[in-house]
Amino acid sequence: MPTYVVTGGAGFIGSNFVRLALERDAGLKVVTIDLLTYAGNLANLVGVPLERHTFIRADISVADAMADAVPDGADALINFAAETHVDRSILSPGAFARTNVVGTQVLLDVAREKGVKRFLQVSTDEVYGSLGPEDPAFTEAHPLVPSSPYAASKAGADLLVLAAHHTYGQDARLTRCSNNYGPYQFPEKLIPLMLSNALDDRPLPVYGDGRQVRDWIYTDDHSRAILAVLEGGRPGAVYNIGARCERFNIDVVRAILRELGKPESLIQLVKDRPGHDRRYAIDPTRVEAELGWRPEVSFEEGLARTIRWYREHEDWWRRVKDGSYREFYDEWYGDR
Repeated sequence: MPTYVVTGGAGFIGSNFVRLALERDAGLKVVTIDLLTYAGNLANLVGVPLERHTFIRADISVADAMADAVPDGADALINFAAETHVDRSILSPGAFARTNVVGTQVLLDVAREKGVKRFLQVSTDEVYGSLGPEDPAFTEAHPLVPSSPYAASKAGADLLVLAAHHTYGQDARLTRCSNNYGPYQFPEKLIPLMLSNALDDRPLPVYGDGRQVRDWIYTDDHSRAILAVLEGGRPGAVYNIGARCERFNIDVVRAILRELGKPESLIQLVKDRPGHDRRYAIDPTRVEAELGWRPEVSFEEGLARTIRWYREHEDWWRRVKDGSYREFYDEWYGDR
């Protein structure tokens, strides 16, 4: 039975990947490792087949813990574990360096020591910095010009992954994706924050003029691309993942309000955050040409699916927003 180790698998993108991978391959076993910090939530994994899924609560930056958690000879380690929110990185950059940089190096070392066959680092388009309105989209050859402590920590991790391939011959691959959205996303990010606030008729805080441009991809499409890179990608290669779906933030917020039948008067423009990148855009030509991957979900369909999910899972997002989700480990998994 093939075994994947998924670090950060109780977070938004990681948990969706775990679900999709287990559904797609009935013979797959997944070991999920997550520290369950604020963004990790075991409720995200309710319903996965427990006979093929093991959860371990551990910190990726602690070498001994990872040596105990990662099984010998695993087929792949996919690293989703990261501190990700830009605003938090501005306030506490050290935590981002520890998890994103030190943690990635620990995982690379342990993967080599334990004979893990493949290592896939899940990164972000933010490592490339910001684009002007008419600039072409980011390709894999674009220089790394991170603008925030979060982006800088991810860029540092990326370089460690590429160095591990070059220096040790480690089978390490790297993906850089655009903005994800979908079920189980922590509601400090744009779409779930706007959605949950709008459902409660609360103000929707939008940075600056709201005309920052982001390239959006439904999270299951991202997961399918990761599987394609894992199974068919080249060791040492970088693959940009995006859906060619640029939108102004303010237009995304207005689309949410239209879907919910809520007034635009709920929008509240607030002071922009320091160093806010103006535009991201991904060119996914390499992953399309080499691996035949294409996104399957349009933005309109994906947004409708996401809104429907949040309507049907009100208990999930209310528990996240009031903090009671952090008790879920003891409720569901503590005695397993």
